Amino acid sequence: MLELIAEGAEVGSRWRRRIPEREIFVGRATETYRVPWDSQISRVHISLCLAGDRVRIQKLKSSSNPVFYDGKSEECFELGAGEHFVIGKTQFTIAVEEAFASLDAPDPISQKTFSADYLRKVSYRDVDRRIDVLSRLPTVIATASDNEDLLIQIVNTLMQGIASASTVGLVRVRDAASVQTFDSVVEASQTQRLGNSEIEIMQWDRRDASSGGFQPSETLVKQALESSESVLHIWSHGKDGKSKYTIDYENDWAFVSPISSSATPGWGVYVAGKERGDRDSSLSSVSQELDFQGDLKFCELVGSSLRNLLLVKKLERQEASLRTFFSPVVMKAISVLDSEEVLQPRECDLSVLFCDLRGFSKTSEQLSDDLLELLDRVSEALGITTSNILDFGGVIGDFHGDSAMGFWGWPIPPKGGEQNAVSAVKAALSIHSHVDNHARLKEVGSTDRDDRGFQFGIGIASGESVAGKIGTRDQVKVTAFGPVVNLASRLEGMTKWLNSKILIDAGTLEALKADSKFFEEISVRGMGNFQPFGMEGSFDVFQVCAATELGDEDLVHSKNLLEQFRAGEWMRLETELAILGAEDSLRMFLEKFIGQSQGKPPDGWCGTIEMQTK
Repeated sequence: MLELIAEGAEVGSRWRRRIPEREIFVGRATETYRVPWDSQISRVHISLCLAGDRVRIQKLKSSSNPVFYDGKSEECFELGAGEHFVIGKTQFTIAVEEAFASLDAPDPISQKTFSADYLRKVSYRDVDRRIDVLSRLPTVIATASDNEDLLIQIVNTLMQGIASASTVGLVRVRDAASVQTFDSVVEASQTQRLGNSEIEIMQWDRRDASSGGFQPSETLVKQALESSESVLHIWSHGKDGKSKYTIDYENDWAFVSPISSSATPGWGVYVAGKERGDRDSSLSSVSQELDFQGDLKFCELVGSSLRNLLLVKKLERQEASLRTFFSPVVMKAISVLDSEEVLQPRECDLSVLFCDLRGFSKTSEQLSDDLLELLDRVSEALGITTSNILDFGGVIGDFHGDSAMGFWGWPIPPKGGEQNAVSAVKAALSIHSHVDNHARLKEVGSTDRDDRGFQFGIGIASGESVAGKIGTRDQVKVTAFGPVVNLASRLEGMTKWLNSKILIDAGTLEALKADSKFFEEISVRGMGNFQPFGMEGSFDVFQVCAATELGDEDLVHSKNLLEQFRAGEWMRLETELAILGAEDSLRMFLEKFIGQSQGKPPDGWCGTIEMQTK
């Protein structure tokens, strides 16, 4: 694997990145391989692509300044490992990626362990230089284009702050428990691993690009991470001052500073270097020990900054995932409480809403040659559902095909239980209002009178249920379950049968009546008493719509007609149903049901309609 090293004239103007098996572009404003520090480099200056064990460099026609290779301006050329070219004040070097953990590191002749608390008390011997580098750290963090770029910049910062370091790397001990967290920060393809070694190298760099690769000691890494303290190793030297071993090639000392957290599990900073002047190969010298302590303290500070930043990013990702379930009001409440405790499953008074997409089958037939258009329409329709549930303070519970479920009353209960039902019905009315005013969802490809594009059937039930975060370690979701949830689902399924947009149960109706002001803004009428298929009990079903859709006279007529229906007075009912409009949902249902029963109540009629199917 080949890498590209870019190094500018200014301190910190450097990065080292893999060259993938695809064409890449390098410039001042490219997405990944960008060189923002050099004004002589165009926004997109060159393209690179692998050509076997070499790299082909092509200057783009849109770029202004020349590309120099071997002292000459070139438009297109190939380079091998160790060769370089120059644009403006930046040198680009092709290097062979040589990074793997050493499985056979020798025992060090000197070793010392430093706790984080001890290092915080250490004083720098070169305070001004260290502070200057640290002062640039916020800018480094703010300007990183992505997580990979962030790790590259952190390695560069460490090399600037630790003058004696010849190699710096970010390493980790990989285990199954931390794979998911790790891969959310850095793609697994960006790491290097050797054989059975548990050590992975996420990012590294060497001060001298021509010196070789990176070979950290697995023993040292594990020792530091297992103890949660910084550990320094110095290996043996011969009379000529050279190491008898090739740990990290020519380096003869190394230390690891752990930065492990829930966002950086098993992470550590590995720093290695050569002997510092004429010192002894031991830690007996006070001067050299102070040098190492200063380096370790600097490493601890930079590592802590990285760890804390990634912890914040992890929390932001968690909060973003919660936003897909919770309304802003609920999110605000959770932010000041213990989220784990708040999200625990518990019994509570809920209003549950099930919303199913109508017209999907017919629209899918009409758009069978344009499935992306179908997907866009379905996504827009479901988006209307979820946004309204959240806007009215609900929680997104689950998705079932082209239907969605939301609920109110958990995790933060309202001041009064009736508010659950009011919010649920407001959300349902708003969903239908948005769909009715959404031209694209109303588009149809036929002149069929019944083809009205997408519609929704909504069922709402209220009562005691269980809600919370449930699931396994691999899959967790927030949902509600219990009889009330099943009832809401049944009501949603009945909307098509009863030609209704919104159906509610008696518990929801009673909660709505408690809010007299809102109750005046809607119309509610009974649709009958039903015994669902497979259930022993029965329940009253009510239709909800805007007050403008059903006047007071319609409500009175509907109530009288339903009483006659329950009493079995069907002969007179057939004539009086004409009082309601031809497309009135109650009239259409009763006419259809009476017709199927051949105009007379079945034997043992008690006013309850037994549903024969789900």
